[in-house]
Amino acid sequence: LAVKDPTAVERANLLNMAKLSIKGLIESALSFGRTLDSDYPPLQQFFVVMEHCLKHGLKVRKSFLSYNKTIWGPLELVEKLYPEAEEIAASVRDLPGLKTPLGRARAWLRLALMQKKMADYLRCLIIQRDLLSEFYEYHALMMEEEGAVIVGLLVGLNVIDANLCVKGEDLDSQVGVIDFSMYLKSDDDTGGKERNVQIAAILDQKNYVEELNRQLNSTVSSLHARVDSLEKSNTKLIEELAIAKNNIIKLQEENHQLRSENTLILMKTQHHLEATKVDVEAELQTYKHSRQGLDEMYNEARRQLREESQLRQDMENELVVQVSMKHEIELAMKLLEKDIHEKQDTLIGLRQQLDEVKAINMEMYQKLQVSEDAMKEKNEIIGRLEDKTNQINATMKQLEQRLQQAEKAQMEAEAEDEKLKQEYVNKSESLQKEFSQKEKQLLQLETDLKIEKEWRQTLEDDLQKEKETVSHLRTETQGITNLKKEFLKLQEKNKQLKRVCQDQEAALQELASKLSESKLKIEDIKEANKALQGQVWLKDKEATHCKLCEKEFSLSKRKHHCRNCGEIFCNACSDNELPLPSSPKPVRVCDSCHAILIQRCSSNVP
Repeated sequence: LAVKDPTAVERANLLNMAKLSIKGLIESALSFGRTLDSDYPPLQQFFVVMEHCLKHGLKVRKSFLSYNKTIWGPLELVEKLYPEAEEIAASVRDLPGLKTPLGRARAWLRLALMQKKMADYLRCLIIQRDLLSEFYEYHALMMEEEGAVIVGLLVGLNVIDANLCVKGEDLDSQVGVIDFSMYLKSDDDTGGKERNVQIAAILDQKNYVEELNRQLNSTVSSLHARVDSLEKSNTKLIEELAIAKNNIIKLQEENHQLRSENTLILMKTQHHLEATKVDVEAELQTYKHSRQGLDEMYNEARRQLREESQLRQDMENELVVQVSMKHEIELAMKLLEKDIHEKQDTLIGLRQQLDEVKAINMEMYQKLQVSEDAMKEKNEIIGRLEDKTNQINATMKQLEQRLQQAEKAQMEAEAEDEKLKQEYVNKSESLQKEFSQKEKQLLQLETDLKIEKEWRQTLEDDLQKEKETVSHLRTETQGITNLKKEFLKLQEKNKQLKRVCQDQEAALQELASKLSESKLKIEDIKEANKALQGQVWLKDKEATHCKLCEKEFSLSKRKHHCRNCGEIFCNACSDNELPLPSSPKPVRVCDSCHAILIQRCSSNVP
């Protein structure tokens, strides 16, 4: 014979006892026909059987005084796994008559049965076998399949309504003994089966009606909440509608006012635009005849007024402008070298420019004298500032701690000043080579004088502020001394630039003489070529019609003669124009040979 495992036999016996107790409790409750009390014997036997099932395979836990073996430990885990069990655990701990863990476990089972959630609580325990292994052995009933079967049987107890009084009972000293006489069969059981079936059907209907009532109550409460929220939202929407209507009326009134104002503004702007158009057209005509670099100079002057507060940055901008002027002059000289053989009129323009340059030099000399007078005034202001610094030295003793921090900043500023000095020395050498004499420099000098005046005013304001902070005084005084040195250097540069201007004037005179000689030679060669080719300059009386459009010449259609090919055109047909840097206006060019056209006078002399 095969030897059976005693633990397996125990599990099978406990499972059979649980089946009998649950079946007997349900049948007796159906036959009893009312809610069960704590004195009902089948109910007491059910709790005894559940205690034996929960105690099977329970580990013995050591304490300070003795060994402890209770089912309260695993039941206490349900609180963590199932949040709805927190109320049962809290009420069990608050019961005053319970002193032992076993009594708390018995009270917990009774409260779970009254809630009809015993099966749900125990199912959570069975699923978490890792946690149950701390309390039960591996062969315990709760760790095996029999525990899951018992949980499934407990679901049938939800049919029973139990009304148990846990507070007054002595649950600590009860003796859990199973009464097997209740589960033995008798002859009276066969007669009451039909009655039990009818009672079971009535109880099922009762439970079904109770569940329907619960669902209906929940739906009614949710509908009431929705109705309240809808009423609140409706009132809010009505209020918002009224506010929106008022806002719309106000906005319509404002719209009418704004439209009327808009029409008035449009009328005014139209009149203003008509007046400004006439002014703009006149200004455009004047600006067309002006030089191309006026806009650039104007923008640079505005930037200098806003951003540049020191003379050093002004000199840098002057260097940039003069470099661009140098490139423009180089391009102009290249064009002059190419067109030397065809441009006799440019000599007249060069002589006029020489006269203008002389006038500019005179004006430059006068402005330099004015700037020297201004620098004398600045030197007087610097003397006054030095007197003020002597007065401030008395307060310097109290501010020695602050000056330590200012001296560090001063060293950095001195290093930056040395770098700037080196940059100015390098740029001054380039200024000596690239200095040019045109009207742009006059505008720059005027702006420089204005900037110097503003800078002087800012210096006075800064000196008043520097009475509060001594650190700024030192930096400003050193800046003024540096400006003195720079001004002396600029005076030397101006003298050198004057010498360069004189040299350039002499060079231009030599160039003019050489150009006149070369022009005379070129004219002689051209006359010889014309004689060879047979081309003759037509007389004024013979040239009556334009060669291209074949229309008669008049005051509006003037004659233009090509000195190269000898053809005569009107001013309408000769639209080809070529801009020259030496002349303020563009020059007309022949369509066939691209030579410069000359307007003829009545005496046939160009």
